[in-house]
Amino acid sequence: LQANTGQSFVGSYILGMGFTFDDSDAKGVATSISEMGRLIENDPRNEEVIFPYIGGEEVNNHPNHAFHRYVINFHDRDLTDAMKWPDLLQIVRENVKPERDVQKRKALRERWWQYAEKRPGLVSAINGLIKVLVINCGATPHHAFAFLPANIVYANTLAVFPFETYAAFAALQSRPHEIWARFFASSMKDDLRYTPSDCFETFPFPEGWEKHSLLERSGKEYYQFRAKFMVENNEGLTKIYNRFHDPEERSPKIAELRRLHAAMDRAVLDAYGWADISTDCEFLLDYEIDEEEWGRKKKPLRYRWPDQVRDDVLARLMALNAQRAQEERLAGLKS
Repeated sequence: LQANTGQSFVGSYILGMGFTFDDSDAKGVATSISEMGRLIENDPRNEEVIFPYIGGEEVNNHPNHAFHRYVINFHDRDLTDAMKWPDLLQIVRENVKPERDVQKRKALRERWWQYAEKRPGLVSAINGLIKVLVINCGATPHHAFAFLPANIVYANTLAVFPFETYAAFAALQSRPHEIWARFFASSMKDDLRYTPSDCFETFPFPEGWEKHSLLERSGKEYYQFRAKFMVENNEGLTKIYNRFHDPEERSPKIAELRRLHAAMDRAVLDAYGWADISTDCEFLLDYEIDEEEWGRKKKPLRYRWPDQVRDDVLARLMALNAQRAQEERLAGLKS
């Protein structure tokens, strides 16, 4: 859908962990955080091209999505311009260039000081924003969006969306969007691989979804409750949603999170005009298993809508997608 173009991106593919400052790097390619501090102290201009760096693992597993790495980012500067930061360029020359020298693509060999994929569209889209929405686009068991600051470098394990409103969060985190994403994304059993081209660009959002007042209210309440709960329990998104989908979970806070999720879903369904759809959930298998072979292993249950409701919503979304696409064609918009 043309209405969704230019609003979803995959993070930068740096191709060379030698760009990073990371004390947790087991391979010994990254430079230490203390050395980064020394370089900035010696020449404060170095801070101009050093940015926080974050990927899907941190977003999913840290209670407040905190980064622990930094990265040198010359963006699209030519080599002459990059030489204005000689200490940092030398790090890249020593730690990245050898890896780039053996790449098949000529551009990767010749522009070894730049990322393999700099994502200029993403950089332009988030310019001037305070925060953005992201989701892990690697294999992950849960459909979970989060806000991150806009002035950092996102790894290619993240899908990034230039939205700052809780209304946008509500629409993306809601079960209608999750149903769509799980149907069209590639997956392995119940793991989701969220790809913007398949999951976002095709999705028919409700009218005015980015600033819808009811979505804003329900999305804000849900997000702030979840964020506070994660910090209080020192648990990231993966652990919180593991509990969310566990039928044995008895925490009142998890029960409240489920209630808030249903309220957010209600707001999204109402924004579509689908007041007849129930938001009631059950603990159901996400895919078929052989009970005998499965044995005593924990079953892949998910707290979700029954199949009939899920299929009804998916059918309505697909019909709406077809309608919107036809309207765009009639308006002369190219696909």
